[in-house]
Parts: sequence; structure tokens; C-alpha cells
Amino acid sequence: MSGIAGPVIVVVLAILGLWYIAAVTLNTPFQLDTYERADRLDVPFSELLTDTLSQDRPVLPAPHQIAVEIWQTTVEKKITSKRSLVYHSGITLSSTLLGFVIGTLLGIFLAIGIVHSRVLEKSLMPWIIASQTIPILAIAPMIIVVLNAVGVSGLLPKAMISTYLSFFPVAVGMVKGLRSPEIIDMDLMHTYSATRLQAFWKLRLPYAVPFLFTSMKIGMAASLVGAIVGELPTGAIAGLGARLLSGSYYGQTLQIWSALIMAAVLAGSLVALIGVIEKLALKRMGMTR
Repeated sequence: MSGIAGPVIVVVLAILGLWYIAAVTLNTPFQLDTYERADRLDVPFSELLTDTLSQDRPVLPAPHQIAVEIWQTTVEKKITSKRSLVYHSGITLSSTLLGFVIGTLLGIFLAIGIVHSRVLEKSLMPWIIASQTIPILAIAPMIIVVLNAVGVSGLLPKAMISTYLSFFPVAVGMVKGLRSPEIIDMDLMHTYSATRLQAFWKLRLPYAVPFLFTSMKIGMAASLVGAIVGELPTGAIAGLGARLLSGSYYGQTLQIWSALIMAAVLAGSLVALIGVIEKLALKRMGMTR
């Protein structure tokens, strides 16, 4: 474990160093312009460096500025406050989880149908693949408008966009997993006169479980992206997407970056949770120690 920690720390420090260099480079022109308007031509480099890394609306915020913004909008704000990142994360999380559950179930059922029916494979698989070629920014407003037209609003439209992004990796992964048993294993099931249902529960599904969890990790990250994108065309006033939108409107780069970091942390936590469930499930099935 210690052998892994060293390189990881080096990479993190290198990223932070490059980030600070980029922040100083991008923010310096505005700071020099500020000095020029104030007739301050001989500014020490140390002061320039300090001022460049402490601007209210920097082009690229420094890591410590984002850390302070996250602290102020999480720890120092009540969860019910409209300025709390925890509050906005909860709004996005609800649509993410709903869309992920629907997308996962849809992907599993589609995969089962495709594996057991040649007709469904020939008719559905091309459309499933083609559906992912449509840019999500183009289809999201259409989904919102159509569902609003039939009286469906609120959480479900955003969840549908998450479903659209999350079902594909689950469907493809499950098809691969359900088809992963060796031919000799399938022949053995036929020798025992096993029905399709018995072969599914005893052979295909256990083989597919590792593929399912791997695709669920991808689907969870995609579902979060869908939930954030779904908040953009609705003019939502809550959620991480709303924070990104309002931050871009008013040039609040610190707000934008803090929402982005929060979304990354949320996605990482959800994927890690799926990983924990995967280990427990595989251990229960006797596939790992």
C-alpha cells in the first residue's frame, strides 16, 4: 500500500503545481490591467502573485480558493440553505439515483431479451447503439418539453435523461456477461435437461454479475452527468446544474468550479459504493475471498 501512496502523492502534487502555474498565467493579465488603471506600475512580484491568486472572479481559480468556497458552502451553510452545496447536491442526487435505478433495470431487461431472442437482437441492438449517437444536449430539451406537455414535471424528466445515459452501458455489459459462459458449460446444462430459466439463474446470471457491476459503475457516472444536464434547459433553481448555470451567467467562476468538484466527489462516492457492494456480492457468491 505504501508503494502505491508515493507515486499517487507525486502525481497529485504535480497536478496542483501545474494548476497554480496555469492560474497565475491566466489571471495575471487582468491583475496587470487593474494595476495600470490605478497608476501602479512598479508592483513587486510577490504582491502580484498574491493578488493574482486571490481575485474575486478569477479566470481560473486556484485550488485553495475552490477549497475555501466549498468549505463556506458546505460546512458554514445550513443544509436547507439555497446557497448550500449539500442542498444542491441532494437535489441532483435524487434524480441521479432514480434515473440510475430505472436505467439499470431497463438495461438488464433489454439484455435478457437480446440474449434469448435473435429477433430482439437484430431489431433492438442497432437502435440501442444508434440512440447513443444523439448529443444529450440536443435531446434533453426535447424530453423536458414532451414530458411537460403531458403534465409530467419535476424530478421525473431529469431522471429520464439520466436513464437515457445510464441504460446503455448496463445493457451492453449484461449482454456480454450473459453470453460469457463457455460452450462446454452450456452443453452441461443441456445434458442435465435444464430449462432456459434454470440455465439463466444457475449459469448465465452468475457469470454476468461481474460485468453488471462494472457497467453499473459507468452507468452511475453517466446518470449523474444526465441529471446535471437535465437541470440546464429547465431553468432549475436548485441542483448542481443550476449552480453551474447561475455561475456562468454572473461570471462566478468559484461557484462553477466548486460545483464541478462537488459533482466529481459525488460521482466518485457513488461509484465507490457500488464497488463495496460488488465485493460483498461476489464474496457472498464465492467468487472472491
